[in-house]
Amino acid sequence: MKNDTVLTQLAEVLESRKQAAPDSSYVAKLYAKGLDAILKKIGEEATETVMAAKDGEPDKIVYEVADLWFHTLVLLAQQNLHPDDVLNELARRFGISGLEEKANRPA
Repeated sequence: MKNDTVLTQLAEVLESRKQAAPDSSYVAKLYAKGLDAILKKIGEEATETVMAAKDGEPDKIVYEVADLWFHTLVLLAQQNLHPDDVLNELARRFGISGLEEKANRPA
């Protein structure tokens, strides 16, 4: 399975969970708790990613980044955004110097 297909399929599942009863899935429960709960989970996963990187264990880094990406995808869906929105932004930036891109950001 192509990786972009995984993102699309996951986005579809996350979207469907918006209509699910909170006790039917972990994601439905997160949606029911609201934005702050989702943001808290992203913060926790970001911290765990940093700790895994400091430990230098590749398998643990991949595991924690997967958790971080997952919860970020939950946020995107909650905000009515799609992974393609992020991929399109990355494509727009591709080939532009990071320093140039940063300098051109609105204040």
